[in-house]
Amino acid sequence: MRATLFPSPLEMTTTQRCSFLSRCCSTSSRSSSAFTTTSTREKQKKKTNHGQQRRRKSIVVVQNAISEPPETREESEEKTYNGALFPGVEIPRDENSSTELVLKKFSRIFPWGNGAPITEKVLFDLLKEEVRSAPLFVPLYQYYRDYGGVYNLGAGPKWFVVVSDPTVVKYMFKDNADAFSKGILTDIMQPIMGDGLIPANKELWAKRRPVVGSAFHGTWLKHMTDLFGRSAMNLSDKLEKHGETEQIEIESELYAMALDVIGEAVFNYEFGALNEETPIIKAVYRVLRESEHRSTFPLPYWQIPGAMEAVPRQKQFSEDIEMINAELTKLIREALENKQDVDLSEFESRDYKNVSDASLLRFLVDIRGDEASDRQLRDDLMTMLIAGHETTAAVLTWTIFCLCKHPDVMKKAAQSIDTIVQDPNGIPTVEEIRKLRDVRMCLVEGMRLYPAPPILIRRAIETVDLPKGGMKKSIQLKKGTDCFIAVWNLHRSPDHWENPDLFDPSRWDRKFTNPKIEGWNGYDPELVTGLYPNEVATDYAYVPFGGGQRRCAGDVFAMMEATVALSVLLKKFSFELACDEKDVQMITGATIHTKTGLPVRAKRRKP
Repeated sequence: MRATLFPSPLEMTTTQRCSFLSRCCSTSSRSSSAFTTTSTREKQKKKTNHGQQRRRKSIVVVQNAISEPPETREESEEKTYNGALFPGVEIPRDENSSTELVLKKFSRIFPWGNGAPITEKVLFDLLKEEVRSAPLFVPLYQYYRDYGGVYNLGAGPKWFVVVSDPTVVKYMFKDNADAFSKGILTDIMQPIMGDGLIPANKELWAKRRPVVGSAFHGTWLKHMTDLFGRSAMNLSDKLEKHGETEQIEIESELYAMALDVIGEAVFNYEFGALNEETPIIKAVYRVLRESEHRSTFPLPYWQIPGAMEAVPRQKQFSEDIEMINAELTKLIREALENKQDVDLSEFESRDYKNVSDASLLRFLVDIRGDEASDRQLRDDLMTMLIAGHETTAAVLTWTIFCLCKHPDVMKKAAQSIDTIVQDPNGIPTVEEIRKLRDVRMCLVEGMRLYPAPPILIRRAIETVDLPKGGMKKSIQLKKGTDCFIAVWNLHRSPDHWENPDLFDPSRWDRKFTNPKIEGWNGYDPELVTGLYPNEVATDYAYVPFGGGQRRCAGDVFAMMEATVALSVLLKKFSFELACDEKDVQMITGATIHTKTGLPVRAKRRKP
């Protein structure tokens, strides 16, 4: 249950800066495809910096979601990069004088003066329409293979550092997490999520996280499996009404199912999204789309005085937020009118089958020792609504897409459901969820290939020295540096995974290490202790729910929900694509969406 959106450079004020990210990001009003980058080598003139050559490539974009970037970076025995004096000019080495030291100090005046390489041809690449319209994470992958696990990305005064090295991610998420904030994400999401857990500052997060986290206790999660099963059955019953040859757009149905789950689990509110789109449902969907729009648009025009009244989509957003807030305020006030001080131990021993309201709202109102304001409760609930709805639906969408391309894996997962789950409809108990490893690893592998979200955001709030990792040198981040943690790169790098572009759930049975990445311990299946291999087992090369102290509070909830839903669907149906797999394209938002939906055919499985 989380939503961490793509960044938007709020500080851009010049035409050049607007051009940079507006061409890197897709907006909600302009669908961008799923793309693949391949490299076409451009011969460059030799540089005289001690005989070193820098290779660069132009980017070729392919419009599909299945052919992923091939390995292009050759092994090199060159010395480590010495830092950039200017874009395209490396600081010359001079071991016999102080010139090198002076030039390094001089370079620190500039945004790129941290010792990391610069994406020298980003502006040249952005002249290409296919690159401008590509999701941001696609060109970031190509630059990663060219420049390494930490590099500078920018044009004009505004620069970002892109991180794709697990040792650096571990440092930012765990070892020195207090040195980083959510940065521009907080500014973007504040009008929507307020001071909810995702955008909250460190102090408020430290106060709210223990309270919200304790709401996801084991007794409650066990009770939620009934809700997960009912919602999945509602979708199954709807699919039953379609003929086996009839095309079904499964993505929108999965999003409706996830909205129904989150409504009841968080607010005790029945959206009924699988049945019809009521005004409140339409408002929720429009707010979700607006959150995506704001996360990918280069200039925060909605902050301009009068924009919220003059721009039609912003006026609609204000009306939608007002409608949702009114409904949330009503639910919160009703809960507060019946407030009871309850200890956590009482919640954990509660028989939820005899409880009429088992929502997270009820917990947050009643838990003893917490006196959250109406506004804080609203912010917590709105955050859970957006986070929980988006992530689970996206995971299921892309996992089903992958399974359609690998019917043998789908068949194996279905057979394990037949063997393990006793319920005739495929609704597993908590104990059976733990045993459904084949099903869970399909979801885990789907999240590896299509992470939700593909980029996370941090800002250095103090100057720090990053670990060397695969870069073989320490890079210093200045205070105020905005960073993109490229989850897509982490999850698809050949440095971190064997055959990284292959959908292979069995990979999670095998250990993988790479001694070339200094300080990275690789993946060890022996360290997996929960429902999925988290950042500890992979040493931060796999972070589908973030990692460290700000890991998603609802990760177990999301895994259980997705496992139950997939179990029910695979128990009754085998799916096949109703289009050419190359036509399934990606657009960016809170998570990775398909451009035009995921059309499938659902064939009934024989008992």
